[in-house]
Amino acid sequence: MKHMNTPIQTSVRRARNHLLAKFSRRFASAMTLIAVALICFELLLTAYAVRPTPSPSPTRSPGENLGNGNSAAENVQALISLTTGVNNTATGFQALLNNTTGSNNTATGAGTLFANTGDQNTATGTGALLSNTTGENNTANGTFALNSNTTGIQNTATGARALQGNTTGHGNTTNGYDALRDNVTGNNNTAIGYRALNSNATGSSNVALGINALATSVNANVNTAIGCAALQNNTEGVSNTAVG
Repeated sequence: MKHMNTPIQTSVRRARNHLLAKFSRRFASAMTLIAVALICFELLLTAYAVRPTPSPSPTRSPGENLGNGNSAAENVQALISLTTGVNNTATGFQALLNNTTGSNNTATGAGTLFANTGDQNTATGTGALLSNTTGENNTANGTFALNSNTTGIQNTATGARALQGNTTGHGNTTNGYDALRDNVTGNNNTAIGYRALNSNATGSSNVALGINALATSVNANVNTAIGCAALQNNTEGVSNTAVG
């Protein structure tokens, strides 16, 4: 007996086939998306694996040899303008920063010998000999010692702010805080002791040994004061000697 499909059976079969086809299409789309995602992930891992490691920026090594007897700066921007200068040593931020042709200089401390182009200077302490340009044979030991010196030569300043205001004066020797601090153009002065010859600006050939000795002298010349506060109030007197 031949099997006959009823209208109901035909409708059910069509609906089932439609659902199966729709499911197959969705399943195929989903599998395609998964495959694409896996491929992209694999490409990402491959690209990351071969990415070059960035090279670190070159930095100066402490004590780097710059040639011609010059010792490299230990901190940034020290001795970076050097051209023909020889036998220089710079330790500290911007020490000997502008030195080009100066030779035989030693700068220890931030800003020491910052503007220097002269020879045979030694500066130890922040800002020591900071403004020195062509001045030579100067020695500054102490914060801001000989800070304003530009062309002065053969000065020795030991102590914080010693000979701080000196610009062109030469042949001065100080030892003590604020000793000969305000000296500008005075020459061949010797001040040893706290604030000795502190206010001297243009006076020359004075000797002050002791705390506040010749402390208020401004433009006096050829005076000798030995002892605490000796000739303390002398401002312009000449050729005086006070002991005790």
